[in-house]
Amino acid sequence: MSATEERTAYVGAPVKRREDEPLLTGRATYVDNMAPVGTVSMAVVRSPYAHARVTSIDLEAARGADGVVAAFSAADLQGDWKAAMPCAWPVTEDMKNPPHYPLTDVACYQGDGVAVVIAESRGEAQDAAELVEIDWEPLDAIVDVSKALDEGSPLAHPELGTNECYVWRLDTDATGEALEDADVVVTCRYYQPRLIPNAMEPRAVVAVPGATGDLTLYSTTQIPHILRLLAAATLGLNESKVRVVAPDVGGGFGSKCDVYAEELLALALAVRLGRPVKWVEERTEGYLSTIHGRDFVTEYTLAARKDGTITHCRAKVTAAMGAYLQLVTPGIPLLGAWIYSGPYAIPNYSVEFTGVFTNTTPTDAYRGAGRPEATYVIERTMNALADELGMDRLEVRRKNFITEFPFTMASGLTIDSGDYHASLDKLLELLDLDALRADQAKRRENGEVKQIGVGFSTYNEMCGLAPSRILGAIRYAAGGWEQATVRFLATGTVQVVTGTSPHGQGHETAWAQIAAERLGLEVDEVEVLHGDTAVSHFGLDSYGSRSLPVGGVAVWHAGDKVIEKARQLAAHELEVSADDLEYANGSFAVKGSPDKERTLKALAFSAWAAHDLPEGMEPGLEGTATYDPPNFSWPGGAHAAVVEVDTETGDARLVRYVAVDDVGAVVNPIIVDGQVHGGITQGISTALYEEGVYDEDGNLLSANLLSYLVPSAAELPSYELDRTESKSPTNPLGVKGVGETGTIAAAPAVLGAVLDAVSHLGVKDIQMPATPERVWRAIQEAKA
Repeated sequence: MSATEERTAYVGAPVKRREDEPLLTGRATYVDNMAPVGTVSMAVVRSPYAHARVTSIDLEAARGADGVVAAFSAADLQGDWKAAMPCAWPVTEDMKNPPHYPLTDVACYQGDGVAVVIAESRGEAQDAAELVEIDWEPLDAIVDVSKALDEGSPLAHPELGTNECYVWRLDTDATGEALEDADVVVTCRYYQPRLIPNAMEPRAVVAVPGATGDLTLYSTTQIPHILRLLAAATLGLNESKVRVVAPDVGGGFGSKCDVYAEELLALALAVRLGRPVKWVEERTEGYLSTIHGRDFVTEYTLAARKDGTITHCRAKVTAAMGAYLQLVTPGIPLLGAWIYSGPYAIPNYSVEFTGVFTNTTPTDAYRGAGRPEATYVIERTMNALADELGMDRLEVRRKNFITEFPFTMASGLTIDSGDYHASLDKLLELLDLDALRADQAKRRENGEVKQIGVGFSTYNEMCGLAPSRILGAIRYAAGGWEQATVRFLATGTVQVVTGTSPHGQGHETAWAQIAAERLGLEVDEVEVLHGDTAVSHFGLDSYGSRSLPVGGVAVWHAGDKVIEKARQLAAHELEVSADDLEYANGSFAVKGSPDKERTLKALAFSAWAAHDLPEGMEPGLEGTATYDPPNFSWPGGAHAAVVEVDTETGDARLVRYVAVDDVGAVVNPIIVDGQVHGGITQGISTALYEEGVYDEDGNLLSANLLSYLVPSAAELPSYELDRTESKSPTNPLGVKGVGETGTIAAAPAVLGAVLDAVSHLGVKDIQMPATPERVWRAIQEAKA
């Protein structure tokens, strides 16, 4: 294409997702579709107790069952592990981290693996697993996060002498004012329930041994590169001999951002048996063995002057680690540690996190990871503060919004861009709050059974999980960089190799748009390769809304390197100085002589043929960029929920949801809207439906979809979405993250709407999720 011709602008265009057709037509490849020759199936024998010691285990009946290849106890495999399962975030020097192995003889949560059976088929493995005879010594269990540090409480790990994992603090005192001396001080206590991830595809793994000592692991993972590194270290393998492939992965939400026992078991058994080993999780099994999220108790305080100016915020958080520390379990609270002031200019800041062990499934990253926990308590307490001051809730927010950027928060991080007033202004334009308040007043005056309420959430978040220097300062083991390669083939098409690993986000489409935009190509001329460590050799994968602001920007920078090499070759062919060339739309033209030009496609062929290259130039036209951002990514916005509550039954139904988000520049609005839709749904579900519940003995009562409620489309309205745009100044695309915004904002908006609907009845608080029973009881107690 000529430098002067018009071409499609792909960044910002609603390009249809290229991923969807194979998914919708049954041509996707999931791990469970794979059955290499000689594959055997693995079944894990799990503890029915939350805390118990194995006093004896007899595998003989299982070993003699039809189709069984082998069966092993924890003791049988102990020599296979060169290290305990990894925790990559030791948040303090004195953090307690009890050793965690894929199998154990002291179960510390219901579902802890104690033996494994391998058979020719899945059914035979599962049947044989039921024949394993185990004698148990039940031990006392601690389940309640709020009681874990009480004197006399059972210990999840008696050898530690305490349930305390760590204490982490961050304090600033910018003004010298004492919190207690403020005109108004409001302190609220919140419990955020345990959440159980429900990715559409359960976890699955196939480990395949090679003929030369190599191993290939196919896994439903978000982190193939990190998994390769840590699996090799745990098993004492040469990392270069381990290949990890994440094929089509059906969702993750953080739950597949881990190194799991079943992955390590499959690898170890494949080595032992010399055969491919396969394991596919069943949904109920996953509720026990896949990580959970949240389970936080927070005491949050805001102090303000009489005019509504907030002077202090303080958070004291007790966070459940569960029974063990998974990959980043202890660091999850810290992902919100710097934003307990939200989008508000609060000069004095204090947070304290106490991680505690309980005899429950380990917790780890779940969509939002630390940021929803912070935003929920901020926004709920902002409402309480406004009520205490006798001020309008939105007025208090506006009075304290950060307005000048970049802005360094009291917590120490710098927000690079934003416009919180603009987001709230646009939200109110869409919402028509006056009409809603008029309807609310009419219903209250008439004493109607069904009352409506409106709730708000104005939020910001730090995401992208970079830069590396900050991650190192907070003791996170990995960096925050990402790598991409852009490679021209001889025929003029392009391969993009990315270190990010999508599992529903649409990277193949969006990365192709970025490359096509930068290189002046059609989007269909770009192929995106990912999820295979033999193809994408270096990367840090996908989590924490990092893919676009780190990985996507790396694609742009790799394109820049291609352009710069092509510039030197074009100058050589045109016999001009490289400085005399102008680049646009995939072509170089000589300044003042636009008829003298070379396209990138033509230069790609020249570079491949290598007949006439500048002295010292290597053949081929490709560029690799490793990008480490200078700052986190800072999305923000304003959300509103309208809820109708049946005051006789307590049933709360969401009737409207309006969201205005600022995610910087948008690469593909279809993908962005899809991410926001999904995030909002999970936040709504937190507020109204989901709760992982244990009894006092540590039995999971919400052990399947019959007892753990997840909404369908029938329970949800059509969302009303819009955006404002303040581009990030830290990257050339101006982009920010988007994958977690809805989850971060939605829960306080929805719960606030429920409370607003029944506030005239005297209801002040309802614990999430606001089930009909809880809402009804709150109404009855207010009447009493």
